[in-house]
Amino acid sequence: MAPPALAPVPVELELLLARLDASAPLAERHLWLLDLLAWVRGPADAVPAACARVQAFVDAVQAHPAVQQRLQAWWQALAETVDITTLLADFGFAARNAMFSEIGERLRRKLLPGSPETIDASELFALALPTAFDAQWLAALPEDLVQRLVPLLAGPGSTGLAWKTALLDAITYCAGQILSTGFAPDLRLRMSETVRESQPFHALIRDVESLRVEVLHGLRTPERLDAAAQRLRERLDACRAAVNSVYPHFADNGISVGLVFRMRQLRERILRVRTLLDCVLSPTPAYSAAQLLAHLVKVGRERRSLRVLLAANTSLLAAKVAERSAETGEHYITRTAAEYRSMLGQAAGGGAVMAFTTLLKFGLYALALSAFWGGFAAGMNYALSFVLIQLLHFTVATKQPAMTAPAMAAKLKDLGRAGAVEAFVDEVTHLVRSQVAAVLGNVLVVFPAALALSLLWGVLWGQPPLGADQARHVLDALHLLGPSLLFAAYTGVLLFASSIVAGWTENAFVLLRLDSALRYHPRSTRWLGAARAARWARFLRANISGFAANISLGFMLGLTPAVAGFFGLGLDARHVTLSSGQIGVASATLGWDALHLGAFWWAVAMIPFNGALNVAVSFYLAFHLALRAQNVSGVERSRIYTAIRARLRTAPWSFFLPERRRA
Repeated sequence: MAPPALAPVPVELELLLARLDASAPLAERHLWLLDLLAWVRGPADAVPAACARVQAFVDAVQAHPAVQQRLQAWWQALAETVDITTLLADFGFAARNAMFSEIGERLRRKLLPGSPETIDASELFALALPTAFDAQWLAALPEDLVQRLVPLLAGPGSTGLAWKTALLDAITYCAGQILSTGFAPDLRLRMSETVRESQPFHALIRDVESLRVEVLHGLRTPERLDAAAQRLRERLDACRAAVNSVYPHFADNGISVGLVFRMRQLRERILRVRTLLDCVLSPTPAYSAAQLLAHLVKVGRERRSLRVLLAANTSLLAAKVAERSAETGEHYITRTAAEYRSMLGQAAGGGAVMAFTTLLKFGLYALALSAFWGGFAAGMNYALSFVLIQLLHFTVATKQPAMTAPAMAAKLKDLGRAGAVEAFVDEVTHLVRSQVAAVLGNVLVVFPAALALSLLWGVLWGQPPLGADQARHVLDALHLLGPSLLFAAYTGVLLFASSIVAGWTENAFVLLRLDSALRYHPRSTRWLGAARAARWARFLRANISGFAANISLGFMLGLTPAVAGFFGLGLDARHVTLSSGQIGVASATLGWDALHLGAFWWAVAMIPFNGALNVAVSFYLAFHLALRAQNVSGVERSRIYTAIRARLRTAPWSFFLPERRRA
């Protein structure tokens, strides 16, 4: 019976095999590998097709002994010139344990091409297998096909000792990196006292060397090898537990993004050692190697992503910012009639202060400053006013949403219990009612107060603070049909950004222990006295977040027109309280004639939309951030929306006025 005919070799593969030359220069040998894998990948639309191409490659090489010899010579040249341990031990990790250095490195890799003329296996691997599809077809390769491929590359008499040695070397290198990070003082001192006393990192290298001896020594028994592997696994678990013991320290002492980055790198290296250990002990080393390569492709994809880097290493800080904002936001949600009246009073006080702020803003125009310094002076005016409102325990309505949103998101974690949806809808009504009270308190006071102050200005100085043309320009700038809606939404973004600045500043204040330094440092106690230094430390610890939010928001509102004008964007801010005050100042100049101007009524009509956009945009951004930071998922939004609509139908006034308590 005649042997079955061999399948014809594809033309592209035949050309590739004809180019195979072990004596070619380094770059050309590596380019051949890149072309071969590109042919295997094909259109990258079907995993079975890629596996079939690998099958065709194996069949073609097996059918031609001369090609097989050239392939083995090429593989030997590759193994002798390229350091495989850089791929096994270092691929996917930052070259330096610093987050900003890693950001620069990822930007470099995105913007600048790599070269195949390299002896670094990690660089060659990133060029050869750059797509997520590569991980799919590598993981799908059948075990028998991988077993056929090994002797074609390494020769029929290969024992796999070189591969095991490379794996053990990579484990040793990873262990050294784990030790250097675990012994770093900024990490070691944040571990729990119990963990420090147990010294989990001290014997790591000894356990790695013990495993190496058991693997490479042919006379050792399997029981000794299993015992050595188990000791190393337990040591790695202890090191990982030591890293996890740092997280409770963050809760009370602030979060360092750089330290979180180093901890994540340390945990990933521990997991890499476990993966390499499984490959060393695997009864099917070739198949395990293919699975390891598929895993490294996924690691490489993540290594190139800036979004993954920032999301992974800032999520803890975002959660802490959301948590601190939630604690603050609870104070802005009114639930009783007394709290509602208190919010109206606080908002009225804030509106009165903002009336002076608005008048001073127009007074700064008389200085005729340049665009930047005019914006800086306006920002200083806003910042000082916001800080004064904070110290007087008043409130500005638009600053509340970014604080109340995290408090609302925190309540979504309990939606699984009975009555949770109704309780959440109750909180929504409390929140909307609080926002309405704050906006009304601001607007209904700032307009008449600004009008009265402007009239008083005219009596004292003989002329109003604004000329007639300037007053009309103010009303035209606040026109509902102009760009004011866009500016109001952008102001909501600024309000959200100020809450982020507040959370970051408070975290840095706690992390650097500035309150303790102010209270106990010899220089501060010598200047202020021990009692006063202690009072200042407590005061700043309680108010630093509010100061950061108010000052940052003030300067963002003031400098936005100047910075946007420099780039020709024509962007401006529209804060509902300030806009209402500006209408009051302009009305004082125009007098009763303002009531006959269409621009006046269009500006008045803009006020509710201005307030709604300020509140809605800042609340949405803060709420979305809080959901992600607190890992709230699977929320049954349809149930929530249905319950809110039902509440609107049955009790619409509950969103605007507090319900009277029944006897």
